[in-house]
Amino acid sequence: MSTPTPAGGRYLEDFEVGAVYRCPVGRTITETDNTWFTLLTNNTNQIHFNEDYASRTPWGRCLVNSALTLSVVAGLGVADFSANGFALGWDEIKLPHPVFAGDTLYSMTEVLEVRPSESRPEQGIVRVRTTGLNQDGVAVIEYVRSAMIWKRAHAPNSGLFPVPAIPGDSHVQ
Repeated sequence: MSTPTPAGGRYLEDFEVGAVYRCPVGRTITETDNTWFTLLTNNTNQIHFNEDYASRTPWGRCLVNSALTLSVVAGLGVADFSANGFALGWDEIKLPHPVFAGDTLYSMTEVLEVRPSESRPEQGIVRVRTTGLNQDGVAVIEYVRSAMIWKRAHAPNSGLFPVPAIPGDSHVQ
């Protein structure tokens, strides 16, 4: 079952083992994204930016930098998983299918474990498996990650949006 994302992200109490979150937003990867990220991370593997070289590989064209794939898929899942917490670790990263410029990526996350934190009573630990899919529904990345997630009553981010006082406006609270 897919569960809609609440506004502001999920708190510890919102996670249930077995729940699946499908991010409704996709992200198309461009050649510029791939070149920029490859240069930003100083990845000098020619498979990411040299079309002549890439044309002689089994794929026949440049591959998207796998760290970019991971970053985009993880970013797509923030509202579903980690908007109210912080990362503890990443495990079992697999790249079963290449990503090419022009592919659109989507994120799907399954909750594997939810437990209270032994050292931080105001938080808990959530472990999930995230799968990144391309526009054809083919899995391009899969990984397990854990995050420390706030309990709703203790979250430091409630009321962070600055709402300016508008004289005479009784609708703004």
